[in-house]
Amino acid sequence: MKLIQILLPTHDNDGRRIAPRQFKATARALTDRFGGLTAHTRAPVEGTWKPLRVAQYDDLVIYEVMAPRLNRTWWRRFRAQLEREY
Repeated sequence: MKLIQILLPTHDNDGRRIAPRQFKATARALTDRFGGLTAHTRAPVEGTWKPLRVAQYDDLVIYEVMAPRLNRTWWRRFRAQLEREY
C-alpha cells in the first residue's frame, strides 16, 4: 500500500479564501476513487523557499489516501486538475 498526501492551500495566490465546496468536491473525488480519505483540516505549516530563505506560513488542508499501487498517469492528470482549481 502507498500513502499519498495532498497538500491544498486554503487561499489562492491573491489571498482569497478557497470555497469549502471545492474541498468537498476534491474529497468526494478521492473517496470515490480510493474508498476513503483522512483529512487534516487544521495544519498551519512553515516552509522556506529558495532564493528567499524566509519562513513563510501557509494554512493548508491535507488529504491522505491509501492506494494499493501508484497509478502515475492518473495522478499526473489529477495533479494538473488540482493546480487549476487551487
